Order: sequence, then C-alpha cells, then structure tokens
Amino acid sequence: QVQLVESGGGLVQAGDSLRLSCAASGGTFTRFSMGWFRQAPGKERDFVASTPWNGGSTDYADSVKGRFTISRDNALNTVYLQMNSLKPEDTAIYYCATKKFFPSRLSNEYDYWGRGTQVTVSS
Repeated sequence: QVQLVESGGGLVQAGDSLRLSCAASGGTFTRFSMGWFRQAPGKERDFVASTPWNGGSTDYADSVKGRFTISRDNALNTVYLQMNSLKPEDTAIYYCATKKFFPSRLSNEYDYWGRGTQVTVSS
C-alpha cells in the first residue's frame, strides 16, 4: 500500500514562494509517475504538474507554467513542487498523487493520493 504525505503549505503573500514536499512510502518509488493537483473551495480538483517515472519531460498546467517547478528525489522517495510568484488564485489544497508508468493530467487515472496541504495566498 503506497502512502503519500504532503507538507510545506502555509499562508503567504502574493509574490512569495513556497516549496511543497510529498514523501512516498510502501512502494517502488522509481516506478511511479507523480502528479500535483489542487482544489479550491467549491471547485474541481485540477491538474498542476507531473513528473514521469523514467526521468522524462515534466508537464505543467498553463496557469502555473513558468512559476512552478516539479522535481523528484528518488533516493528520498520524495517529489517537490517549488512555487514562485504566488498569486491569490493559487489558493487551494494541494495534493500529490501517484500512478504506475506514464503520468497523466486526469485525476481519475491516479491510484494513490495524499491528504493534501493547504496553500493560502493573500493579496
């Protein structure tokens, strides 16, 4: 059973940066693609970024491209989301998720999810 635990959320001002972490356990991390999603109150869970299991190209939602960077440290079984130039519209609960093999932008294709970490950006 794969377990994912997110951390690093918080309350920041517009223009600030945060780095989220997602620690994985209970599986072969190097075989999993990892994704970050977010859900704002009253809205659906949206794709943010993904990184494949094989070290290939990362993928980003248009709304975060150029501001957010996803990375992974397979030695630590951890995936990160560096968020720069944060905006109030980035306020949401951020979730990491994992699936075998190739990543996806579709949340229903991911097998395991963390409980999320709250990010709040004030204007």
